Amino acid sequence: MEEEGVVYDDIGLDALHQESRKWISQLDFTSDEIDFFDHLLHSYVFEPDTPALFETLQGQQKDMAVSRKKCKVLRQALQEHENKLGGLLEISSETLDAAYKKQHLGLKHQMEGCMAHYQNLKADIFSYGQKVLKKRHRKDR
Repeated sequence: MEEEGVVYDDIGLDALHQESRKWISQLDFTSDEIDFFDHLLHSYVFEPDTPALFETLQGQQKDMAVSRKKCKVLRQALQEHENKLGGLLEISSETLDAAYKKQHLGLKHQMEGCMAHYQNLKADIFSYGQKVLKKRHRKDR
């Protein structure tokens, strides 16, 4: 089983455990960031004063909710994946190890997709924030 230069057949369960823990930590941090951005988007500072910006804000709030749900579902799947690892370490069956590694690879793809979606959303939020702040700055002059 090979993925981007990584041969999962040669990787031990401990390495997969470490990678899973890293992903869970990333998702926890992302969840905190989503909370921050959600509060920021709902703050008076970023209230849009044009219909176009209002539509952008509505879209970003919707995307934020989608991102939050994706992260939550993926985190639960990763936690279940981690829980299975405990049993695998005790049993140490090659057949089960292969199935676990296959599942791990699937979770890796989900994690990459989730993070890519979130990074794009974050870039959009920064862009939106710049537009609102520039517009306010021009208005204040």
